[in-house]
Amino acid sequence: MTRFEPAGYRTHNDEQGRVIVVLTGHWTLRGIEGRASALSSRLREYARTSDKVVWDGREIQSLDNMGALVLWRLQGFMRPGAVEVRPEHAALYERWSRHEAPAGDVRPPRIEPLQALLSMARGVWSHMLDFTALLGQIVLDSGRLLGRPSRIPWKDISATIYEAGVRALGITALVGALVGIVMSYLSALELQAFGAQSFIVNILGLSVLRELGPLLAAILVAGRSGSAMAAELGVMRLTEELDALSAMGISQTVRLILPKIVALAIALPLLVVWTDAIGLLGGMVAAHITLGISIPSFIHTIPSVVPVVNFVLGIVKGVVFGVVIALIACHFGLRIKPNTQSLGVETTNAVVTAITAVIFVDAVFAIAFRGVGLP
Repeated sequence: MTRFEPAGYRTHNDEQGRVIVVLTGHWTLRGIEGRASALSSRLREYARTSDKVVWDGREIQSLDNMGALVLWRLQGFMRPGAVEVRPEHAALYERWSRHEAPAGDVRPPRIEPLQALLSMARGVWSHMLDFTALLGQIVLDSGRLLGRPSRIPWKDISATIYEAGVRALGITALVGALVGIVMSYLSALELQAFGAQSFIVNILGLSVLRELGPLLAAILVAGRSGSAMAAELGVMRLTEELDALSAMGISQTVRLILPKIVALAIALPLLVVWTDAIGLLGGMVAAHITLGISIPSFIHTIPSVVPVVNFVLGIVKGVVFGVVIALIACHFGLRIKPNTQSLGVETTNAVVTAITAVIFVDAVFAIAFRGVGLP
């Protein structure tokens, strides 16, 4: 059996003072595996003096596109008359010689600040146009459905409530309980230093009901259900189901977008209530362990120190957060192109944008209602 000879070369000088580089072995994927960079760096020294170099490829035992690519990247290798090849390799050399070989080390493209800024502005403008068109279509279709309630897709709304709400109870309960425990434990350590242990009820109740409960539930839903909604629309684009709906005259907004918006507007406030309850329960347990405050006493004190308007404000936040998450998820889902790369990119963009929008809206609420429900 003939021993397998990997890609290699040897050199010698001819009578005219030229350097003859004789390529040997198998210039294939197997033959250059793990050695492509080393071979290229050594041969590049000869390629820089291409006018005095003759490449002899007649001793190459086998050649494929990988080997031809490594040789093509050498400056001047494909120069006419500079290489001698076997007849069976001539077609492959001919095909690669039609491409323009790199003149030297390939450098990354230079970033033009103005061009990058204009490209970003065009992208933002495109998103704004598409989002405005989506909102307009939702308003029009909502008006039509209000005139004909029998056409409202109640089953789709119910299914989305189950997927986005009921199936999220476990993760929201876990995160809410852990955050409540951490908040109560850390606050207790500070309050003990000042002898103000009783204020743990004020701190925990206000922070959970007004801020942490709605924000945690919204972020978890954005990461869990928002990504699923965007991916669902993207897969429908890949499988041409969206085109089929349009061909049959079925509104994508009525069948796909509105059920998600209505479902999240209903499910997220309920999840906020659930997260609030579990977060307060975790905080009560931690306060009982660290400060000795009994759970019945904690429950009895909360209504008197935390105005109910904070709880109502958290519910209102949940409704707004649900609508925002559904709109953003559907917006990016409809922008997915029929390829897998776009599916991953736009799904990620949907999650990141939805979480950012939730935090921004929460900040707007905090500023707008800064004097409501606070001592």
